[in-house]
Amino acid sequence: MKRNYARFYTLLNRMPTSDKEELKVELVRQYTNGRTTSLKELTDKEYDAMCDGMQRQVGGYKAREIAREELRRKRSAALHLLQKNGIDTTDWNRVNAYCKNPRISGKEFGKLTVEELELLCIKLRLIMRKNDKNKNYSQLN
Repeated sequence: MKRNYARFYTLLNRMPTSDKEELKVELVRQYTNGRTTSLKELTDKEYDAMCDGMQRQVGGYKAREIAREELRRKRSAALHLLQKNGIDTTDWNRVNAYCKNPRISGKEFGKLTVEELELLCIKLRLIMRKNDKNKNYSQLN
């Protein structure tokens, strides 16, 4: 029976690499213990084991990508709030100096975790709310 390699190539395309052909050869060599570098010469058992291993690796890669995307969104939100609070976000020294304040986060901006960025956003919103309350609205009358 002729084997369909769609599963293999789908997983291969999801893997981070600059040279897909080299990665394919290395994977086949690894799962055949150096016996061959050709997909056609794999046994069904070797092919399934290789695809299962790739699936596990791609799954871990996806999880890292999701976590990285969440971190990126939280950083973007925090930078937006910093900017609304009057911090020059084009100057990383200024951003880091502000974030290093123990009352803000106590760490450089780039070293903040997702949870710490969430806390930073809450603090920045509270600061903005406090500043809005303290504005003198008597000039409007």
